[in-house]
Amino acid sequence: MTDITNKTIWLTGASAGIGEALAYALAAQDARLILSARRREQLEAVRSRCANPERHLIVPFDMGDAAAVQAAVGQVKQMERPVDLLINNAGLSQRALAQDTALEVDRRLMEVNYFGAVALTKALLPEMLARHSGHIVTVTSLVGIFGSPLRSGYAASKHALHGFFDSLRAEVAPEGVVVTLICPGFIHTEVSVHALMGNGTPQGTMDAAQAAGMAPEQCAAAILAAIRHNRAEVVIGGRETWGVWISRWFPSLFRRLIGRVNVTRPV
Repeated sequence: MTDITNKTIWLTGASAGIGEALAYALAAQDARLILSARRREQLEAVRSRCANPERHLIVPFDMGDAAAVQAAVGQVKQMERPVDLLINNAGLSQRALAQDTALEVDRRLMEVNYFGAVALTKALLPEMLARHSGHIVTVTSLVGIFGSPLRSGYAASKHALHGFFDSLRAEVAPEGVVVTLICPGFIHTEVSVHALMGNGTPQGTMDAAQAAGMAPEQCAAAILAAIRHNRAEVVIGGRETWGVWISRWFPSLFRRLIGRVNVTRPV
């Protein structure tokens, strides 16, 4: 069991959605938070609404900017307390056909979703291994398990996270470091509003499935339970999570179904 009371937790993507809900849930458990996202003003607002806001640190940066990531790592390492738990939650989605997506958009998705998380993990891992303790949590997606139309670059970045962190888990488990993968389905956040279209501009609208999705507070509670119980991987969501089991046990049926799924098509 992982006890988060008085632990130092670095949470990325903390300014909205799942990350914001997680910040409130973790702070309520007396954790000390390092809150990161691109937008300082939103981070300040989230911190002000957390329990014991004076205990929490704001470190804004862009996960897709390698130099900014390293600068943030340097700032965090100046703290007196080491990071006990890293939650890689920041991410960027996509809504475009593969043939209509500029390669620069695919690169942006990989930088934010994959390389940023890997860079933070590698920066903190030596200290965790030296202490023989630590917990790395990475929020991926159901499309980290199976692909979906209009999300080829997003799915690729999330699949990459599964490959990296599954391998990492096998390497560090004997040293006392825990690795957890969180795979949400449709959660009622603005992820689809900010999703990149083929030319790199945000979609600007919320998908119907996203609007009808699970409340972020409910998702955060499930993530907190997964952390406490040192789960290796958890799937969170509604009926869309059935796709995980169909794809594993009935792959031919799944391939037929996923091609017919009603997804948002950008105008």
